[in-house]
Amino acid sequence: MVSDYELNKDSSKKLRGSKYTNLISSQSFDRLFNWIEETANDVYLILDESGKIIYATKSIECLLGYNQHEIKGVNWRNLLNEEEADMLGQKFNKHSDEKQSFKINVPHMNKRYIWCEGTIGRDIDHDNNTIYFLCTLKDISEKKEVEEMMIRSEKMSIAGQLAAGVAHEIRNPLTSIKGFLQLLQAGISKKEEYYKIMIDEIEKMEAITSEMLFISKPLTDHQEEESVNEMVEDVLILLGGQAKLKDIELIHSEAMDTFIYCDKSRIKQVILNIIKNAIEAMHHPGDILINHIRKDAYVEINIIDEGEGIPEEIIHKLDEPFFTTKESGTGLGLMISKEILKQHNATMHISQNETKGSTFQLRFYK
Repeated sequence: MVSDYELNKDSSKKLRGSKYTNLISSQSFDRLFNWIEETANDVYLILDESGKIIYATKSIECLLGYNQHEIKGVNWRNLLNEEEADMLGQKFNKHSDEKQSFKINVPHMNKRYIWCEGTIGRDIDHDNNTIYFLCTLKDISEKKEVEEMMIRSEKMSIAGQLAAGVAHEIRNPLTSIKGFLQLLQAGISKKEEYYKIMIDEIEKMEAITSEMLFISKPLTDHQEEESVNEMVEDVLILLGGQAKLKDIELIHSEAMDTFIYCDKSRIKQVILNIIKNAIEAMHHPGDILINHIRKDAYVEINIIDEGEGIPEEIIHKLDEPFFTTKESGTGLGLMISKEILKQHNATMHISQNETKGSTFQLRFYK
């Protein structure tokens, strides 16, 4: 039976020929390796070219429940569901030294799931020209839980602030439906025409309530190719009432539709946050323009308002937690939006317009 010492010693020898260790003495490397083994909370893995685990630190038992010896020889794909495995598989590059980072939901041995973030990079043992992959895993379950609690809090705050606009949007169709029902009750003709109008009004209310329910739904983490036109239109349905109350026109410049690979629910949350803020920032009637264009390297969404504009001295503070210029604001909206964009390899740039108002520019990189 191989002892822990022999296993660690054998694993450390495999890495000594790598470009990361050629300046460290064998004795120093052994001490460093043993120190990592005994004290690290994060998981460190060494994988061979086929993806089999050839070494894991003891911390894997604390994180995922697996014994470090039992997991030796297991292919990492067998530890994940198919969707997560396909996503992580794209990070394994035998021909690049670039380190890749990722976030992944890993099943624990007892079937619960652990949110982890990690890195993976290629290394070569030049003595025998063998490729290895070095991987780290860090438990971010608490961080993820706090993030989702903050987003839920912001969603509920938005729902409350939208209540007046939604009530306005629903009251008008209800008034129309009530009027037509009274006419039908009186025995008026042209029933089919009235039925059609009532159905249209009901469908309008359904669209509004569907979008209202959307912002209180649990978060997903499912990414697909999504239509930018469709996401913007969904948000405008929900914000139309709030805009009308302030005599603001929401103008969606629909050019050729563009698609981005994203979690639809999260990106709609970002667009909703920005347009809602723009409506609240406008104290006089005006327009909010939303357009989007596709470039070679990215898709760009611009939201341009005609408000007072954001002073240069506070633009850099807008993504700080709890910083807000609104009496009833939470100060979380833009911070959460930037975090969501970061997870989608996207950026947000805020600038003042030449005449009046501000522009929020979102770029989603391929």
